Amino acid sequence: MSLPEIREITTLQAHILKQEQRHPGATGTLSWILSALSISAKMIAAQVRRARLEDVLGTVGQENVQGEQQQKLDVIANEILLRTLGSREGVAIVASEENEQPVILRDDRQGERRYCVLFDPLDGSSNLDVCGGVGTIFSILRHDRRSEHTEDSVLQPGRQQVAAGYVLYGSSTVLVMTVGRGVDMFVLDPAIGAFIHVASRLRIPERNAHYSVNEGNRLSFPAGYQRYLHWAQEQGYSSRYAGAMVADLHRILLKGGVFLYPPTAKAPEGKLRLMYEANPMAMLIEQAGGAAICAPGERILDRQPDDIHQRVPVIIGSAEEVARVSDCLQTEDG
Repeated sequence: MSLPEIREITTLQAHILKQEQRHPGATGTLSWILSALSISAKMIAAQVRRARLEDVLGTVGQENVQGEQQQKLDVIANEILLRTLGSREGVAIVASEENEQPVILRDDRQGERRYCVLFDPLDGSSNLDVCGGVGTIFSILRHDRRSEHTEDSVLQPGRQQVAAGYVLYGSSTVLVMTVGRGVDMFVLDPAIGAFIHVASRLRIPERNAHYSVNEGNRLSFPAGYQRYLHWAQEQGYSSRYAGAMVADLHRILLKGGVFLYPPTAKAPEGKLRLMYEANPMAMLIEQAGGAAICAPGERILDRQPDDIHQRVPVIIGSAEEVARVSDCLQTEDG
């Protein structure tokens, strides 16, 4: 009788340490930050699971800096991330979609290498009332000590990110991240309280007949986007839209397709935030072999930010599908 094959079990922490050992010059600072983000994710996941039981659904009755109604769990998730990251010596600045200004934790210009961590604490939080998918998105940049004003250190183009990722709180809690060498996926095992490595070097399919967009705004989309949607529907494409960027792009990462958030009459610059949403997702998708642009010929990762809450249009997903949308937009300009 042959013995069953024993599958290696690797936790997120073990995976991070293994990667660190491959770089003799590593200080461990980035590893500590990634560990803090995983702890935050576990805490937020627990809050999401018990949201209705603990009466933390609904709004707090005030708007955030984006002019959006804050959900109770927005505030809770934001506080968890701020407190967890704030205890890490390697973090110089944290910036959140929920806060008007970056929070400067440490301003030692001659000290050790430190990082800036930016995050959307609870993407798609309006889905909570109906038990829909929500997520956390994060981006990590090296702290630029040359900046005249410390808070300006976060205003770096996305191509300078050293790590990025998201956590999806759904039927399971999934953490997907990159440190610039491919994309890894982890799933939280609630029985042992650890994220388990389940996939490495994820690759997005080059094409798939799916698109994700809020078609309720279609009549106010620029003509090029409408042209693409008309073409896609003629070709029998399917529409998938969950109302949370994390949930929509997780599907696209695994299955292929394209995610769109065009400019509209209400949001002529686009609605999604460059620093908290577009940049980290663009890094992930590009590392998986996909494409991410904000306009024909302009990578999201090349856009130079001039404001921490800057918004951009987003076209992101399978390389061939992104190219098709770009062609439709260029036809409009021609």
